[in-house]
Amino acid sequence: MAVKRLLVVSDEMEVGGSQRQITHLLTGLDRTRWQPELLYFRNPSFLIGEVEDLGIAVRHLPKQGRFDPGFVLRYAALLRSGRYDLVHAFSLTAELWTAVARLLVPHAPRQVSSVRGLYLSESPQFWKLKRFALSRSDAVIANALACAKAASTHTGIALDRFDVVANGVDIPAMLDENQRAALRHSIGVPHGRAFGLFVGRLVREKNPACLVRALAGLSMQSRPWLAIAGDGPLRDDLGMMVATSGLTADVSFLGERRDAIALMQAADFLVLPSCQEGMSNAVLEAMAVGCPVIASAVGGNRELVEDRRTGLLFANDDHHALGACLRRMGTDPAFRARLSAEAQDQVHARHTVPTMVADTTAIYDRVLRGTEPRASRNRDGLPGRSAVDDRP
Repeated sequence: MAVKRLLVVSDEMEVGGSQRQITHLLTGLDRTRWQPELLYFRNPSFLIGEVEDLGIAVRHLPKQGRFDPGFVLRYAALLRSGRYDLVHAFSLTAELWTAVARLLVPHAPRQVSSVRGLYLSESPQFWKLKRFALSRSDAVIANALACAKAASTHTGIALDRFDVVANGVDIPAMLDENQRAALRHSIGVPHGRAFGLFVGRLVREKNPACLVRALAGLSMQSRPWLAIAGDGPLRDDLGMMVATSGLTADVSFLGERRDAIALMQAADFLVLPSCQEGMSNAVLEAMAVGCPVIASAVGGNRELVEDRRTGLLFANDDHHALGACLRRMGTDPAFRARLSAEAQDQVHARHTVPTMVADTTAIYDRVLRGTEPRASRNRDGLPGRSAVDDRP
């Protein structure tokens, strides 16, 4: 079988969920079957170095402004010279400009596009552009069933055009008790306090303000200590909110961290209060290392977390309900241990990187064969493997 040339494209390569999944995908590809390259337009990060360390070519194609005719021509020239068999685009701009550049290329590569969120705050113009890109793609991969349904509703594209492939997560080496204790000490976890952790960008979609409000509503006796790992435009506002709520001794801002997985192992639980979410890497990573999860009941969170079995769910933006979850998780070690074991079993069975890579490349193979999505459907009406296929 001839090795196929694959170009993976992202608008930006800053540290985010999609970018980490791109890195997982490139790491796990069978190099006897695929010759991958990575293309991005802006915002590099340390992930670029990780990809290059795999021996994979990384290309940077700068784009100036919203519409850059020279960029389109340069992209089309790259597609011609690269002689790619398939392009997998991971963002709207990557999908849109791939679709446009392909119009300028004889024998253009096939295109796979992505749906990686609910996009609840996006404008009608966004959805018009999304429809243009998706309707010109040979396959569309959503990372959660909720995302596929939202995109189908907003674009009018039939649900059976979407494949669902859940995010994959590495199963890391576990910290021993001494390492766990040392990490807790290094970030200042008070002795005898339950340690809750938030990991993510400090942006409106992640709704960290709801977490601060929930924490402020708890008594000192039931209030866990909270570490916030991440940065973003809400950092200063959150700092003021913490101070005015009298939580300065209860909340620590750690900034952006490269040891998020280790922090999850040191924490007693993870909190994700997002007001919208596709398939959360943070939730998957926490479950994989046995860190119990509290998550808002939105989007893909409901496909990952079974309430009171593999974690706790609360109604979107309900800080009172979140406070009750914090109280329960922070004061019941036996409950945390039970959730931890169930969550680990689920992730190890369904959400490993090899599973994600195998499901993704099966779609690539189908596209390159030129065949339609297979006729079999899961119970939700979607072709292919769904993140919820195996749920009882």
